Amino acid sequence: MAETKRDYYEVLGVDKSADEATLKKAYRVLAKKYHPDANPGDKEAEAKFKEASEAYAVLSDPDKRAKYDQFGHAAFENGGGGAGGFDFTNMDFSDIFGDFGDIFGSFFGGGRRYSSGPSNGPMKGANIRTSVRLTFMEAVFGCKKEIELNVKEECKSCKGSGAKPGTSPETCSTCGGKGQVVRSRNSAFGLMRSVEVCPDCRGTGKIIREKCPDCRGTGYISIKKRYSVDFPAGIDNGQAVSLAELGDPGTNGGPRGDVRVEAIVDRHPIFQRDGFDIYSLVPISYAVAALGGPVLVDTVDGKVIYDVKAGTQTDMRVRLKGKGVPSWRNKNQRGDHYITLVVETPEKLSNEAKELLRKFDQLTGDSLHAAEKASGGETKEKPGKKKKLF
Repeated sequence: MAETKRDYYEVLGVDKSADEATLKKAYRVLAKKYHPDANPGDKEAEAKFKEASEAYAVLSDPDKRAKYDQFGHAAFENGGGGAGGFDFTNMDFSDIFGDFGDIFGSFFGGGRRYSSGPSNGPMKGANIRTSVRLTFMEAVFGCKKEIELNVKEECKSCKGSGAKPGTSPETCSTCGGKGQVVRSRNSAFGLMRSVEVCPDCRGTGKIIREKCPDCRGTGYISIKKRYSVDFPAGIDNGQAVSLAELGDPGTNGGPRGDVRVEAIVDRHPIFQRDGFDIYSLVPISYAVAALGGPVLVDTVDGKVIYDVKAGTQTDMRVRLKGKGVPSWRNKNQRGDHYITLVVETPEKLSNEAKELLRKFDQLTGDSLHAAEKASGGETKEKPGKKKKLF
């Protein structure tokens, strides 16, 4: 008895009104989950992968989908498609999986190749990464720092060939100088071909029989170099400055890599930074909070005077516009500085000051005796202790 095939919409987990984007998204999820390379030796995963691919092949084609909606699986029987006869070789998987499209095509006998390694064409050199420690103020206003790095340079003895002076690299006989070899293997879906880096020349296309003694066949030597790095005003912790094409040299005529210098910014004892804004605490006396008056405020530009309003409460936040960090996109634009005014309570008072404070309290509501009056003269607790509520 022939095996009953599942409905294609059910296979992909979509309804019959699904548009092209929904179909593609559903298939991508299933294909990644059941891909044979991700499930080696798993026959059930292979079957589900092929089932999903077959369903997508039909439903993604408007003509085939119309036939399937009208006649079901019968539309592709007798050589017309389905598990026994559907032709996958004309499907284009490239817009679903990018470069993986070639390998999907090869699963179904298309003979298209998937490249898994670099060619021997021009390639950019490796980037060099380092870090520099900056003070808080250096990061705010920008600075210049000198760094020293080990950088590869072309070997003068072999002029970058890697071969002993008087000899030359030979063309690799394994790959014919291409740097890649084609591998073929049988899979559950037919002949699969892949392009791999040549194991003999490692992608260079050349074989060095006698290596240069100075660079040991690499074509490069390591030397120390000093660079000047300009950190822009407003750079933040973890951000990096790039020195274009000052890294390691490229191969086969490719450009040099870059030098990436990361900023490690020290903490400040007073200021805290959030983006381009700065935050700090400013202590004020009880008298200034009550009566108002000028206070000195530390900013990254130096001390400024701020007039506190009378009746200011503790933890009031005030904005000093344009006193924050310059934007590294536009140094003429700056963030703000937010200060939190904290009323300080004096810890030591003279007898005269205490007496004056008591008189002041009597004139402003007698808060020192308010609790006693409200409680009806209950027993006093010692300072620092609280009555248990339960």
